[in-house]
Amino acid sequence: MKARAKKKTNRASRSEKTPPAAQIGSLRERIDAIDERIHQLINERAQVARQVGAAKTAQGLHTADFYRPEREAQVLRRAMERNEGPLRDEEIVRLFREIMSACLAQEEPLKVAFLGPEGTFSQQAVLKHFGHSARALPMGEIREVFEEVQAGHADFGVVPIENSTEGTVNHTLDMFLVSPLKICGEVELRIHQHLMGKMQGLPQISRVVSHQQSLAQCRHWLDEHLPGIERITASSNAEAARRARDEAGTAAIAGQTAAEVYGLNLIANDIEDRPDNTTRFLVIGRKLFDASGNDKTTLLFSGGDTQSPGTLHRLLTPLARNNISMTRIESRPSRKHKWDYVFFIDVQGHASEQPLKQALDALKKEASLFRVLGSYPCAVL
Repeated sequence: MKARAKKKTNRASRSEKTPPAAQIGSLRERIDAIDERIHQLINERAQVARQVGAAKTAQGLHTADFYRPEREAQVLRRAMERNEGPLRDEEIVRLFREIMSACLAQEEPLKVAFLGPEGTFSQQAVLKHFGHSARALPMGEIREVFEEVQAGHADFGVVPIENSTEGTVNHTLDMFLVSPLKICGEVELRIHQHLMGKMQGLPQISRVVSHQQSLAQCRHWLDEHLPGIERITASSNAEAARRARDEAGTAAIAGQTAAEVYGLNLIANDIEDRPDNTTRFLVIGRKLFDASGNDKTTLLFSGGDTQSPGTLHRLLTPLARNNISMTRIESRPSRKHKWDYVFFIDVQGHASEQPLKQALDALKKEASLFRVLGSYPCAVL
């Protein structure tokens, strides 16, 4: 009797886990009804967004003026706050980002310049931040990204600024010395490096080509699995993928998108040395934006004679006095005369809000050069 009862219980348990066909049909009907409601709400949102766009157009504003990074950051943060699952925050943010992107692009999509060609991590950063409805414009150099935005040919630009493994992209920092553009946002992109080529395995590889940053991020893996194989630096990972497509024996290190664009086999996946390998990108534009509630500010300043003892301490004292947290500092040659340097720092807070505003007013009095490069929302995931 106990055995029969146990079997009956097991059958009941399996019945609960596996709904009968009729129940599956009912669940699918519910999904269809939910989809219809979602579709109606998305269309309703798009109609309201169109009305906002019409109001801004009537005020003489243009496409770039419709994009408000602080507003988008607030929307995404609220979406995460009310998320109770089962979808992860990352998935919720991605869905809402695409909805906002599509709504914003109803009249004319944003034009966003990036360090190309297609298939680079910079392009992935554009899609992550602006969504797939934005028009991504590949540029050959970081300098060209700045020039396109400054000339008004692109509404915004996306450029790499630092990698968690290999540090700062100095070319981007140096462009702020000569460019009037502002920082409007930041993107953090988890970087997965893949080995790819036309061959099927490691024995057929004669050389590995990639951007110098990617080669450095995979140094230990290459030492272990491809010792003695020539490593060649390319201008971008996408250029490396193109060479791997066209040259016998050449393999490239790049993102998965590059393999898809250039028709390459993925020979080895996730070969980066550090599992938390992340690159930070900056969104550049022509103006500053309002506070979002969780912001970061980037400053450029110098104290004149940077070789004088205590210069940097004197410049940073106003931040300490106002309890401002500094998250990053870099120095670069000023290009005025030898051994003269400027400083780039990131601090928490928005330049228009206290206590940071008070600290910056005091710092400006101490500095011979002082610029707020941007106050912008901290990266959302």
